[in-house]
Amino acid sequence: METWEQVVLGAFIVLLLLWQGPAMLRASREKQDAPKDWTGVLVPLGLVVLFVIFLISLV
Repeated sequence: METWEQVVLGAFIVLLLLWQGPAMLRASREKQDAPKDWTGVLVPLGLVVLFVIFLISLV
């Protein structure tokens, strides 16, 4: 990669972080206040695991 391409890529990354930084901080603060709903994740994940085990047992 050429030097000027690395400089442009670095500048782009810095600008992206400066642009999205406040939104990421706000999202991390709101995440701490969010309710912990693990059943919404574990039930579908468990169903997928059972389905895969079922498919493996058919072979």
